[in-house]
Amino acid sequence: MLIRTMDQLEAEGRVISISHGKASAVRLLTKSDGVGFSVSEARAHGHGSSDLWYKHHWEANYIRSGRGILEDRGTGERWDLAPGVLYCVGPNDRHRITRDDEGLRIISVFNPPIEGGETHDEDGAYPPTGEIPPGKARMFVKTVEDVRAAGHELALAGGAITSTRYLSVADNLGFSLHGVRLKAGAAVELWYKHHWEANLILEGAVALKDHASGETHHLGPGALYLVGPADRHRIEAVDDVHLISVFNPPLTGREHHDEDGAFPPTGPIPPGPSRSGEA
Repeated sequence: MLIRTMDQLEAEGRVISISHGKASAVRLLTKSDGVGFSVSEARAHGHGSSDLWYKHHWEANYIRSGRGILEDRGTGERWDLAPGVLYCVGPNDRHRITRDDEGLRIISVFNPPIEGGETHDEDGAYPPTGEIPPGKARMFVKTVEDVRAAGHELALAGGAITSTRYLSVADNLGFSLHGVRLKAGAAVELWYKHHWEANLILEGAVALKDHASGETHHLGPGALYLVGPADRHRIEAVDDVHLISVFNPPLTGREHHDEDGAFPPTGPIPPGPSRSGEA
């Protein structure tokens, strides 16, 4: 089990200037963590726009706060960005992000995972860091309404948990991504024997018990916890909780927990962090 917080990473100087000074990023998970994807939070600096082109990666972006506009620079097509919207861009997608306010914060998941020190080059790209997943033919956008209309929002744990499954194995990005909401007081025993799962808390607070150590961690917004095959754990929502959950190998999108709190196997399990990198 690995736990990191944005406050901790900021204190350690793990905040990178990106987009030629127009934004910064907190690197929560990187390539060295061994889970096959990286997780960052990008933070806009003021109004304006950034031209980007991830020639060597696929990037999934969940809008945490603020508003903006995504533009396909090839076709001129535009999408409004607001909390709860997810957009995905890849090697074919020259695009522009226009920031409507200074509060724009984006949770970004890259595959291949980035190393953590990258900043954008003159094309708005990061250098290669591994094999590029097949992805889709072009960039795409999903709103929470789209996901619900497609039948990809599931009730778990007797309705105490709602999992909004934005990305699944069918999206070919090498990970799946869910928005998860827990009602205050909800508690569930989990053990992801066949997956690595990274969880970034956006709202609310949880008590996370590591059954191996017996320790309980009290985590709030900006905390990320990573659990894998060795990590039997219990999560309890102190109040209403909203988090982003990323799985590798990716889920099909229809899974429910079994009696051990696991999902069935969906592919090869990444190695995960070394013992020295765990918290």
